[in-house]
Amino acid sequence: MAKTVEKEPAGKKKNLVIVESPAKAKTIKKYLGSKYEVTASMGHLRDLPKSQLGVDIENDFEPKYITIRGKGDLISKLKKDAKNSAKVFLATDPDREGEAISWHLAALLGINPNDQCRITFNEITKTAVKEAVNNPRSIDGDLVDAQQARRVLDRIVGYQLSPLLWKKVKKGLSAGRVQSVATKLIVDREREIESFEEEEYWTIDLKLTDEKGKKPFVAKFHGKTRAKMKLPDEKTVKSVVGKLNDSTYTVDKITKSEKKRYTAPPFTTSTLQQEAARKLNFTTKRTMATAQQLYEGIDIKGSGSVGLITYMRTDSLRISVEAQSECRRYIAGRFGSDYVPEKPKFYRSKKSAQDAHEAIRPTSMEFDPEKIKTSLKPDQYKLYKLIWNRFLASQMSDAVLDTVQADIVTEDYVLKASGANVKFDGFMAIYVESQDYVEEKEGKIPQIEEGQKLLAKEIEPKQHFTQPPARYTEASLVKKMEEDGIGRPSTYAPTISTITSSRGYVARDGKSLYPTELGTIVTSLMEEYFTDIVDAEFTANMEEKLDSVEEGDKAWKDVIGEFYTPFAKTLSKAEDAIGKIEVQDEVSDIPCDKCGRMMVYKQGRFGKFLACPGYPECKNTMSIVEEIDALCPKCGGKVQVKKSKKGAKYYTCEKGTDCLLSWDEPTNMKCPECGGTIMKKRPFRGKGPIKLVCFNEDCKYEEIPAKTKKK
Repeated sequence: MAKTVEKEPAGKKKNLVIVESPAKAKTIKKYLGSKYEVTASMGHLRDLPKSQLGVDIENDFEPKYITIRGKGDLISKLKKDAKNSAKVFLATDPDREGEAISWHLAALLGINPNDQCRITFNEITKTAVKEAVNNPRSIDGDLVDAQQARRVLDRIVGYQLSPLLWKKVKKGLSAGRVQSVATKLIVDREREIESFEEEEYWTIDLKLTDEKGKKPFVAKFHGKTRAKMKLPDEKTVKSVVGKLNDSTYTVDKITKSEKKRYTAPPFTTSTLQQEAARKLNFTTKRTMATAQQLYEGIDIKGSGSVGLITYMRTDSLRISVEAQSECRRYIAGRFGSDYVPEKPKFYRSKKSAQDAHEAIRPTSMEFDPEKIKTSLKPDQYKLYKLIWNRFLASQMSDAVLDTVQADIVTEDYVLKASGANVKFDGFMAIYVESQDYVEEKEGKIPQIEEGQKLLAKEIEPKQHFTQPPARYTEASLVKKMEEDGIGRPSTYAPTISTITSSRGYVARDGKSLYPTELGTIVTSLMEEYFTDIVDAEFTANMEEKLDSVEEGDKAWKDVIGEFYTPFAKTLSKAEDAIGKIEVQDEVSDIPCDKCGRMMVYKQGRFGKFLACPGYPECKNTMSIVEEIDALCPKCGGKVQVKKSKKGAKYYTCEKGTDCLLSWDEPTNMKCPECGGTIMKKRPFRGKGPIKLVCFNEDCKYEEIPAKTKKK
């Protein structure tokens, strides 16, 4: 696109740039100088009304937009500022939502959307901002229409389906296209877990040494020749162990190879949310809020307000050539030339990716996380460092591992041992990707040779039981939603927040998500009467139609019309077919201290609580107090379990935190050295074993308990 020459403002009038937030305004102002005023709209200024549907079904789904309550004074100020400006630039975020905010701003301020009034930038840097100002464009009507289609579609589903749930189940419920599918995923997983039937199986580990009893390593029982032998029960295992005890062991075959471990690509919205959940224990909402701060600008000592990362709502893996070159120079300077691959690394985005943005990366290699740590809040530092390390690793050389596999034979059986040593760490020098379910790590094998005799120092049979599929975590749910095409980068966090916090359809157990009774009931109802709404494939197809609107291939009102006709028929049938569904509250054993009725469990925005069933005559509520079977190590009182704002468990005495306040769990065990109370100390972020420690600070007793076996 040819650059336009920026004109000198008429008289003393300045150009006006409107963004969404004050933080973003502050950062941009620094780059544009005195000829520009930069102000914030504080998000949306117009929206559909909350008190009514706001969509004229009979008039081709025409939306009725109104000024958001409380925004009148701000709009008046923006109108005044725009009138007194030489030119107005609308610089909201570079996505559908941002385009729609600019479109609404243009309507309110009397700006022709076809004028060159819109500027966008993928990163808030001096170069990007000045480039955008020199290349304004008109408002993209297709982007706006795609956002309108999503907004109207979700409004129709929510405002026409939710009243049915209020009438047939209980007040306060809601249904939505994406939230209903996400809830169903969690309900379906819980059904899988409940119907799962465990099966017993065994493994046998052997600790082998050379004939002198040195160089120990572990081999695993495989079976006979190449066929892996199943060990279904203890009887079979005893027979095998009996033969192994009487066997001699010989190294039959050694296979050595070099294996590459490839770098992970830079972050997209989805992978950032997943990795922040695994490594930092961040919720998707917390991740996106922190990323927004890093994108809009942070006050860095000596540099002022700086946008530290590129735009954080993206599913693209593209990296600009300039950023890639800067990163390669940084890697060479910090790690050496061996860590810079011969050719720059490029990653292919999935077919449905919107490639207008780059992947999430630092805006400049100048701002090393460690150098600017004192300017960042803890969450900002953690997330920025994660993004920095991932981007850096994505442009580094692959790691190289030396692997060894050994087949060890007896007269009857084959054992297998494997090991790996890092020959060249490459990107692993700075970053290793996390997984939800970590596979067993390979050990190390000492120098052994084919034909060498070995001794079995220890034979350890282990009983196992097959495990049901794991419950979803926020990380694995986001991954599943992305794989199935449910929602888009901007919708993952608000969807999870809605089904957990706002509606109470899903609850948390640590990191795990499970459906509440209410969530299961609503999902069952939706499955029976509104199959399409909770069908993942239908929802994914709808997302593709919204994408086609953005690309200008489909009219947004046609998309709504195709959806609404069958939906309206289904809604009418369901109204007649569904009877009143009674959701029975679970009765507790705690009497109401005001009227004597037995309190019942209710699901609220912040989890379960106790309420009097006599409402509205009696409005008494109580928080749920969980107790453990242990006594306070200080006074012998009952120990209560509570949760921090971030969901972490801690322990207090019934007499209050002045008596006991501990992250460690008291037990009924006594210290063998001083007689004090033994506390169960859990590892930080789940890394490492649980330890038993003495509550007495003067006592240094510490033990790692043996793992209990399932009988």
